[in-house]
Amino acid sequence: MKLLYHLGRYFMMIAVILKKPEKASIYRKQIVVEMDNLGLESLGIVVIISVFMGAVLTIQTAFNTDHPLLPMYAIGFATRQAIILEFAPTMISLILAGKVGSRIASEIGTMRVTEQIDALEIMGINAAGYLILPKVVAAVIINPFLVVLSMFVGILGGYVVSSITGVVPLSHYVYGILFEFSPFDIIYALIKTVAFAFIITTVSGYFGFFTRGGALEVGQSSTKAVVFSSIYIILFNLILTQILLA
Repeated sequence: MKLLYHLGRYFMMIAVILKKPEKASIYRKQIVVEMDNLGLESLGIVVIISVFMGAVLTIQTAFNTDHPLLPMYAIGFATRQAIILEFAPTMISLILAGKVGSRIASEIGTMRVTEQIDALEIMGINAAGYLILPKVVAAVIINPFLVVLSMFVGILGGYVVSSITGVVPLSHYVYGILFEFSPFDIIYALIKTVAFAFIITTVSGYFGFFTRGGALEVGQSSTKAVVFSSIYIILFNLILTQILLA
């Protein structure tokens, strides 16, 4: 029953935040601010994780496919497919769920316990829409760019580690990267990324918006936001994979 209660309240909140904004210009400015806060500030961690992710994938694939009948370019092919289809959209979204999700929940939760949200509602402002909608739009716009960057940097990381360690000849690695490339793989990854961005921002916004108590409860809401966002990302990763690739 508690699950149904939270699901019902979550979808009611979604309906509220999707209402027509009172003043669109304010929302546009806030979206730009949130794109910087939620997206651009995450560039560093995305690049670092992606470089090492691509490097490790290349090394592990090389050492686990050491068979005379298996062509060397299969290492580059396997690295490309793993990064584009799964590691970039899903792993980066899980990282962002921890970094961005906790920030959203703690920010909105603090506003709730300090009665700033109550003040907005008294003034007749759609508090849920004003606080959460710009974050949702910003994440949906900027997260695909972060994931595309992660794909590029991850494949580059594999290229660099191949040149340094010699686990696979560079010509074979590059050939594997280009071998039977399908643009739909990128589209599939971006569809997942948009869905994950929506999940991260709305779930985190939900736990922050309905925080009750004080500083301790804000911390608990932040933790719940990260945990449930990660669970839903994994769940919808399975659902979307079945729908799009079946």
